Amino acid sequence: MRWFRGSGDRQNAPLNNSKAQPRTLRHSAGLAEFMRRIAGEEKLCVLDLGQTSPVNIPFLTQRGARVYNEDLLRAFREKNYLVKQEDGAECLDVTTFFAENFDYSENQFDAILCWDIADYLPEPVVKPLVEKLHKMLKPGGTILGFFHTQDAGPDAPYFRYHIVQNDTLELAQGPNFRLQRVFNNRHVENLFKNFSSLKFFLGRDQIREVLVVR
Repeated sequence: MRWFRGSGDRQNAPLNNSKAQPRTLRHSAGLAEFMRRIAGEEKLCVLDLGQTSPVNIPFLTQRGARVYNEDLLRAFREKNYLVKQEDGAECLDVTTFFAENFDYSENQFDAILCWDIADYLPEPVVKPLVEKLHKMLKPGGTILGFFHTQDAGPDAPYFRYHIVQNDTLELAQGPNFRLQRVFNNRHVENLFKNFSSLKFFLGRDQIREVLVVR
């Protein structure tokens, strides 16, 4: 578990893979709505589920937020969370993983940035993760999630999303994670069925954005 009360000197830190991969800007209507909902909140507590971002941390902390970060996709690659079954196959020990990586209090967060990690997570993890997020999010709290459309394809590159403005993201290509599935709107609605509302924003780059409110 990690949290940051970022400072101004981190704002100019280099982005991950900045030398290896080009970066592009992307307009995000979902992010604009997310930022509008959390604007003016005092002692705001935000959870970012992507790779640690030297851009997102100061962007949010300069607005008075305390930012926690959990790089879930990288954590799932750690061998100590894999257990052998009777047939010799390895599977993820979901219970141990969440106990060691996601031990947060109920109603701790005002907002959560999920980005598109659900599309890259192992199948047994997705539903338990959403259940954990529901408990960790305050009533009326907001989640921003991205989901690939059917046209994305299994080789769709994984990007880290850096917030540069309230409605603008910079995309930096990240590790070589493989797309595991594509959720349609009905799947997303079922995934967040215990939340009070969902709002969809369809982008032009094979990504749909979803704003979820508990």
